[in-house]
Amino acid sequence: MRILLTNDDGIHAPGLKVLEEIARQFSDDIWICAPSEEQSGAGHSLTLTRPVRLNTLGERRFAVTGTPTDSVMMALRTVMPDAPDLILSGVNRGANLGDDITYSGTVSAAIEGALAGIRSIAFSQVYAREGMADDVPFSAAREWGPKVLSRLIDAPMAERTLINVNFPALPPEDVKGIRVVRQGFHDYSRGSIVEGRDPRGYRYFWFGLDPIEHTLDHGTDLEAIDDGYVAVTPLQLDLTHYSTIGILAERFGD
Repeated sequence: MRILLTNDDGIHAPGLKVLEEIARQFSDDIWICAPSEEQSGAGHSLTLTRPVRLNTLGERRFAVTGTPTDSVMMALRTVMPDAPDLILSGVNRGANLGDDITYSGTVSAAIEGALAGIRSIAFSQVYAREGMADDVPFSAAREWGPKVLSRLIDAPMAERTLINVNFPALPPEDVKGIRVVRQGFHDYSRGSIVEGRDPRGYRYFWFGLDPIEHTLDHGTDLEAIDDGYVAVTPLQLDLTHYSTIGILAERFGD
């Protein structure tokens, strides 16, 4: 089985090393193609206004000067001789729960894989304390990742779907198990923008990462993580709101 690994935290991120450890328990045919620098929050963006460069860092290991989506596209169209059987993205440093998935480069890399018709799974490690950006414990992902992946490798999946997996901020022995759940929803209305001035006196703005309000609706990824479980969420790429089609059709009909 040929597996492609990518992420949005960058080619040197510790979470990518954890993902490689997980993947090598299932295959020796591992390819890595990831952004050369951190691309958190890049979503499903493509680099269109400047050239993208591909750097070879080792055997089957490549860095791309672009987004996670760029990295998957480069891997599939330039780097790899044949398409992979599986694409794994992560392990992200931080949660990708609820509406986070719309911003997430980690999930978007898996989306690109799903668009190409390849089984794709995104992995993220939740962490609890502030100020741990460079010292996030990945022990839950390292221990529970293979358990999750073993059940997903050959699970039936519809076309244009992917799987989003989040590991709770707990020691592995305290994780209660695995739940298959739906996407939850955050309240982003209270997010802050921090204003400052650079050394030359020019204003700048920094998007704050304040605690986000959310309701722990039953059966959601947010509830599962809060209860100490690994959250496994199937996602679909069809964003159509079907029940509104008829309503709008009446308004635009003759």
